[in-house]
Amino acid sequence: MAETLAGIKRTHYCGEVSENEIGNSITVCGWVQKIRDLGNLIFIDLRDRTGIVQLAFDDASDREVFHKAFGCRSEFVLAAKGTLRHRESVNPDLPTGTVELFVEELRILNKAQTPPFEVVDDTNVKEDLRLKYRYLDLRRPQLQKNLFMRHKIAKITRDYFDENGFLEIETPMLIRSTPEGARDFLVPSRIHPGSFYALPQSPQLYKQLSMVAGFDRYMQIARCFRDEDLRADRQPEFTQIDLEMSFVDMEDVLAIGEGYIQRVFKEALRVEVPLPLPRLTYREAMERYGSDKPDTRFGMELTDLSDLVKDCGFGVFSGAVQGGGSVRCITAKNAVSALSRKEIDKLTDFVKGIGGKGLAWVRMAPDGMKASFSKFMTDEEMQAILSRAGAEEGDVVLIIADAKNSHVLTQLGQLRLEVAGKLGIERTGYNFLWVVEFPFFEYDEDLGQFVAMHHPFTAPMDECLEYLETDKASVRAKAYDLVLNGVELSSGSIRITDPELQGRMFKLLGLSEEEAKTKFGFLLDAFQYGAPPHGGMGIGLDRLVMQMLEKDNIRDVIAFPKVQNASELMTMCPSPVDKEQLDDLGIATVLKEE
Repeated sequence: MAETLAGIKRTHYCGEVSENEIGNSITVCGWVQKIRDLGNLIFIDLRDRTGIVQLAFDDASDREVFHKAFGCRSEFVLAAKGTLRHRESVNPDLPTGTVELFVEELRILNKAQTPPFEVVDDTNVKEDLRLKYRYLDLRRPQLQKNLFMRHKIAKITRDYFDENGFLEIETPMLIRSTPEGARDFLVPSRIHPGSFYALPQSPQLYKQLSMVAGFDRYMQIARCFRDEDLRADRQPEFTQIDLEMSFVDMEDVLAIGEGYIQRVFKEALRVEVPLPLPRLTYREAMERYGSDKPDTRFGMELTDLSDLVKDCGFGVFSGAVQGGGSVRCITAKNAVSALSRKEIDKLTDFVKGIGGKGLAWVRMAPDGMKASFSKFMTDEEMQAILSRAGAEEGDVVLIIADAKNSHVLTQLGQLRLEVAGKLGIERTGYNFLWVVEFPFFEYDEDLGQFVAMHHPFTAPMDECLEYLETDKASVRAKAYDLVLNGVELSSGSIRITDPELQGRMFKLLGLSEEEAKTKFGFLLDAFQYGAPPHGGMGIGLDRLVMQMLEKDNIRDVIAFPKVQNASELMTMCPSPVDKEQLDDLGIATVLKEE
């Protein structure tokens, strides 16, 4: 039968005992990490959330206490009271490695079965097994440190925004379904049969209503939900540092965001982030890096060769330019050894796998230049390409051509990252970047028309108002993203508050007045009663913590995450529910055959 804590009380956490307490009677509680039975000596490493302390039992120990220690196993829950003393065999890798607790009273508070894996940081256990027993996985010191850091970042966040006049306002979790870009998670209503709530993809509309209500500065560490395909930095439920400000322009919002980033990195990591943060327009980011969230920790920027090859004899190049597209390249410096013909063939397959038509190349080998297309070019044309590309002996030039410029940019952007990975290019530090002046519309090739790139309340730039109806491709938005090391941390915009302009935008987005009223009527009505100019942004807390801790997987910074198919292995959800529950909701399920 398990013992209790009656008459014994913890005085110290395991990882916080020090030489200052030597000779004192202290009590610690925790889990058995390791046992070393040396016959007349027993040592137990006891672990709690702060670290490990060694418990010692020897010939001087009470026989009952010694016998209890002999019966302990991994992950037993113990309370140990005794005298702290110097440790004979010092462990320099342990903060408490100079002391040990000579145990005079031992309580076995709970026994444990043999765990399915050892609770240690250096584990080769498959992630699926660890997630099935997540409560054991979370005992690992590294994961606990991750969640400690997440807590610290959240506290710094609240302190910073409080000091800057923001009010934390909770918004509803059961809301009206409105179009926001991803699928909603729907919640059926028992009281209103046939009607549904949606879980919020973001608090967007409510935070704008908070501005109409006059709160001026709102923030919330908000839970958000999106039913979309998962990847290493995406979960179906996530946490967002959400903010909105009244009587501001874009510069004000960016200044608050920069101040926050500087503060949280300094207090949490002791890393100084110099301000102001660099900025690129969307167009500059795409043309230099082939991405609207570029990793700027290394070069290998895109180079436009279109003007050099528009009339050349290589039809792939000249045809792409004459078709309205472009020919561009990246230059991998000192890569000729690593990028053999075989490796370039693999890169060609990679490009085809992301929608490209192929890959042209030049290898500047020590024994001479070789190119996949040189027989179609004059010596002068080849030299012009090499000069523009900055290619020298030892370099490899990789070229993509397409009649659609957007294809060239995005494919080269992905190839740039792939090549950097193959070459093992060092990417260290924290490179922040604002990307601004996003296109307002993007062309959907499947639909054959322009569609909104942002939510419908994003304001266009003032100088673009005159050609909203006549030149959609040139309209830019008062929208901005914060990027860190190739990951989008934040997205935001200045909002439309002029009812007349909002009506124009709805019309351009293909929404009739009736449809707009049905979907957004409550917000449009609110705007009739005096909406202040406002704007804001949302910063992904999960991604921020992930980047600050330099983790590759977002699941490492979330206590109970979902896996790739959006299920949770520990509780086995989602799961079927009783027919009675469905009947209460007036719902019948129809399963499609595989």
